[in-house]
Amino acid sequence: MSMTDRLATAPAPEAVFDAEEARRARMARIERVAKWVLPVLVLAVGLWLWDRVVVWNEIPKYILPGPGLVLETLIKDWPILFDALLVTLQITLMALAVAVIGGVGLAVLFTQSRWAEMSFYPYAVILQVTPVVSIAPLIFIYVDNRTVGLLLCAWLVAFFPILSNTTLGLKSADHNLTDLMKIYRASRWQRLRYLQLPSALPFFLGGLRIAGGLSLIGAVVAEYVAGTGGIGSGLAFRILEAGYRLNIPRMFAALLLIALTGVVIFAGLSFLSHLALRKWHESALKRET
Repeated sequence: MSMTDRLATAPAPEAVFDAEEARRARMARIERVAKWVLPVLVLAVGLWLWDRVVVWNEIPKYILPGPGLVLETLIKDWPILFDALLVTLQITLMALAVAVIGGVGLAVLFTQSRWAEMSFYPYAVILQVTPVVSIAPLIFIYVDNRTVGLLLCAWLVAFFPILSNTTLGLKSADHNLTDLMKIYRASRWQRLRYLQLPSALPFFLGGLRIAGGLSLIGAVVAEYVAGTGGIGSGLAFRILEAGYRLNIPRMFAALLLIALTGVVIFAGLSFLSHLALRKWHESALKRET
């Protein structure tokens, strides 16, 4: 076949482009569906295997309850578990709010004063690397108010990711733009407001997603250490109580609530991050496949 015949039978560039666009659109639709279907399938298979293991091995419910019994217990004990969930969630959200205020405030201070960063940042690192389980007993010795003690423990866990990410973000502003603002004699407040804070927003939101889960972990660990029960107790105490009474289905139900709470917190903070970044930041812009 001659070169002329090959060129005559070759597809037109427009047809190739349309076929490629159709392929990309088809792959995008498949990925959108798979993003939801695959996790649901994995969950369904996992629950089925769990149920079959319990049935085939005739495992008593005080050792390993089946998923159906856990769901039944969650519904039956919902008033008790829901009240405990509200207590844990209150501590979690309060700790996250205090961590945001303290972390962002210290990050701004560190970027405005090198001396402040050199003086206090090492101690923030020490608080981060010290397990909260080892600090919590001391906190509950010296802090009379139980709620304040729980809040302080959860804050210690959630504080550092926001501080470190926000500090990094504030320092990651474009140096060329920083020099330009200095040339135009912009004040420190103007550089912070119009350049550094927008540049730090993606870093802050990334740290916020991490801190959301850590604040829940801190609240649960603090409740374990506190060990107080009765009215106003959180999910951690309900887990301990269920373990003492060999009420394993309730223990699994409480664990399920903690896991679902963590997922909801992460999903909500991820949605917040998407809303804040979707129109301008590379991490949230839709890319071609």
